[in-house]
Amino acid sequence: MQILVVFEKVGDSYSAYSPDLPGCVATGESREETAANMHQALELHVQGMIEEGEPIPDSASFAEVMVIA
Repeated sequence: MQILVVFEKVGDSYSAYSPDLPGCVATGESREETAANMHQALELHVQGMIEEGEPIPDSASFAEVMVIA
């Protein structure tokens, strides 16, 4: 399963979220720590959805970097 994760620098730390799984967020002091925390959060979030019998949404989000002049 592939899920888009968006990372943001917030002051001296980072945060991450997935547009496809509302409420699934993580933070950390570095991007690497945030990525590890988000990976764990995604696994727990999806496992909770499975246990509750909720459907796992297909990943519909995407990202694109655009260059402007």
